[in-house]
Amino acid sequence: MFVSLILSKLRSYLRYRETVLELSRLTDRELEDLGISRYDIRGVARSHAA
Repeated sequence: MFVSLILSKLRSYLRYRETVLELSRLTDRELEDLGISRYDIRGVARSHAA
């Protein structure tokens, strides 16, 4: 049970990190088209990873 909790947290963190990296690669114009500002990237990634 403890191991599954750790694995779940690790997967969430990896999903968060991947989302931040992908969104960071986009141009400001592409982010604007998605309705996201650079300031919002971490928050969007957090909600995606949850």
